[in-house]
Amino acid sequence: MEARTILVAGTASHVGKSTVAAGLCRYLAERGVDVAPFKAQNMSNNARAVARANGDGFGEIGVSQYVQANAARVPATTDHNPVLLKPRGDGESQLVLDGEAIEHFAAGEYYERHWERARETAEKAHERLAATHDVIVAEGAGSIAEINLHDRDLANVETARFADADVLLVADIERGGVFASILGTLELLPEDVRDRVVGVAITKFRGDRSLLEPGLDRIEQRTGVPVLGVLPYDDPGLPEEDSVSLPAVGSAETIGDDDGVAPDRTVTIAVPRFPRASNVTDVEPLARTRGVRVRFVPLDAPLDADAVVLTGTKNTVDDAIAAREAGLYAELRAFEGPIVGLCGGYQLLGERLANANVEGTGDAETVDGAGVLPVETRFSPEKTVEAVKRDLDGCGPLSGASGTVSGYEIHMGDSEHLADLDRPFDGEGAAAGDVLGTYLHGLFENRIAREAFAEAVYASAGRARPEARGDRESPYDRAAKLVAEIDLDALGL
Repeated sequence: MEARTILVAGTASHVGKSTVAAGLCRYLAERGVDVAPFKAQNMSNNARAVARANGDGFGEIGVSQYVQANAARVPATTDHNPVLLKPRGDGESQLVLDGEAIEHFAAGEYYERHWERARETAEKAHERLAATHDVIVAEGAGSIAEINLHDRDLANVETARFADADVLLVADIERGGVFASILGTLELLPEDVRDRVVGVAITKFRGDRSLLEPGLDRIEQRTGVPVLGVLPYDDPGLPEEDSVSLPAVGSAETIGDDDGVAPDRTVTIAVPRFPRASNVTDVEPLARTRGVRVRFVPLDAPLDADAVVLTGTKNTVDDAIAAREAGLYAELRAFEGPIVGLCGGYQLLGERLANANVEGTGDAETVDGAGVLPVETRFSPEKTVEAVKRDLDGCGPLSGASGTVSGYEIHMGDSEHLADLDRPFDGEGAAAGDVLGTYLHGLFENRIAREAFAEAVYASAGRARPEARGDRESPYDRAAKLVAEIDLDALGL
């Protein structure tokens, strides 16, 4: 018997689809259901390296499907997100099919040249999952009611059709206008897709449920679609899928876990906000560390913090130019605390970027780096995508740490040391003084690395760390508790 597919679609972007999908995956897995996540087409620069479905090495998928696979307790593969679009600026994206980067293109070119192939790729991936699992929890993208895209809406309309899916519509009450968004979405759906909507889940509710009841009754009477659940406002702590949750370029925002910690026992890590930032989820484990605050700052802002982390970037060369022009290079050279560069951030810390015209959008063959590490990065068309485990020999801002760390690499270019530097990760990476660079995404998901860096930041700041807190409930289990508010019996689950 082929798997049943539930499509978690939304009235808009950032309404909680990823959380609901992850929660359903964990809820069902806990009850012995063989469940798998799926997203036909994703647009995100937050990606993970996972096993390719054909067994040939590694490929890229969006971070939310990696998270949902963990929630479902199944190994993540490229079938969980067979089509990935990675924006790189100036209206261009990189197309990744079945985990493999194909080429860069403008938006219109994708629909003209690649969409049919992408649809076929997605449908075949779903067929493979459906043949080996009982339930597929598919996540839509943005709004399912984008009428200008209904003839080519792969993640929503086409998934509903080729997967023969039941649709759970998710609407966010916090942004206001929830009843209008539900009604408008249902009115604008193609008739065959509208007939697949089995219920609505309202997310991010605060307050007295009884005050909401009259509206729930009216919307059900008007549409004939039941409201199956009202989920309380809660952030389980799952990694964010895309840049919607980041502050806009040029603005600042601080996240972190103060949790009753006195101000004189907190530290702040500055994260310069690159225009083409990618894999910013790398810093989220730091923000969940007690007493640590992570502040996203504009490129031209002073680095008024206790440490700096440079995240990855989809286009190191263009972001290097932007960083230099904004004055970030001078700030980094003058900074006296710990600095860690991850992937593109590592490349940017070096002396120069060679063959820059391979990676950047301009014609320059060489672009200056910040000159904080004596390293040169040379770009080539080949792309490294792999999951890795390495022995950490702590040095620099990870001094004292030792053991095995795991993560993944997704990058173009290789970095060569121009001086005698420590190599903290089995020969990979570079460290000098309080500065460290590595291609290892997911570094701070490893407790030994995260704790070592936090200790280094506190020591550099001359502050005492607060006492550690007991382990918190798993974010997957918290998401499962949220979706338990939905009438899953009505969904047949």
